[in-house]
Amino acid sequence: MTGPRRGRLELDTNAVVWREVDEEIIVLELSTAVYLTVNGSARPLWLRLTHGATADELASVLVEEYAITLERAAADVDAFLDALAARSLLRASESEARLDPAG
Repeated sequence: MTGPRRGRLELDTNAVVWREVDEEIIVLELSTAVYLTVNGSARPLWLRLTHGATADELASVLVEEYAITLERAAADVDAFLDALAARSLLRASESEARLDPAG
C-alpha cells in the first residue's frame, strides 16, 4: 500500500476473526489459521479499521493519542497498512461503496 492511497479501507471480516483481551487484540487469520497480536499503537488503528477509515484519519489518531508528528504517524500508518495488505486483510470500505451513487 505504499504510495498515495485514496478512499476508506476496512478490515476484511471474511479473512479474520478477532477479540479484544485486556489491551491487546487477538486475531485469527482464517486462510492460514495463524494467530496475530495487535497491541500498542496498532490497537487504535485496528479498531478504527473495523468501521472503515482513511490513511489520513488513522494518522490523525496516532498524532492525537501519541503526540507524534504527522510525518511519523503517516509512516507508521503506511507500515501497518502494508502489513495488513500483505496478508490480504484489508478491503475498500463498504460504507464508502454505499455512499457512491454510481455503485
